[in-house]
Amino acid sequence: MPDFSPAAPLATPAPVPDDRWRQTHLGRLMGSALRRFDARVLQLMARNVEVPLALSNLAARDQVTAAHVHITRHLALKGDRLTDLAQRAGMTKQAMANLVDQCEAWGLVTREADPLDARARRVYFTPTGLAWLQAFRDAVAQAEAEFRAEVGHDVATVVAIGLEAYAGGDTGA
Repeated sequence: MPDFSPAAPLATPAPVPDDRWRQTHLGRLMGSALRRFDARVLQLMARNVEVPLALSNLAARDQVTAAHVHITRHLALKGDRLTDLAQRAGMTKQAMANLVDQCEAWGLVTREADPLDARARRVYFTPTGLAWLQAFRDAVAQAEAEFRAEVGHDVATVVAIGLEAYAGGDTGA
């Protein structure tokens, strides 16, 4: 039988730590903003009549993801070796190879022999891929304009300057 005598100490519950910081720290906010921005860009691309219908349908059905946008963001117009493309996108070579395989199947990119190294291949945009790139550019411009309209020109300018300074800073402390 439990001891209910006044001499028995009552257990006080431990204070609940304030963990709101996990939802509001700068890294989380930047990640959430990036996901929202990328989703809006893909939504705009899905509606762009200049995008080939098959690609537009893929984007509309959420088959094209932010990961696929890495190729759009990072592939040089003059083409790239897979290892360079993966490094610039911050991905493993294997993960980038999978994305390139999908984008090649969709007709966005092609692989050709590297004229400087017979053992290597380079990834290039196809004409369809260049149309996709232009649609991406248009969608980014519109999403940026929407961001500016939502938060105000001055705030958007400060955010852009701050992010540019932070992204260009030395990460090796």
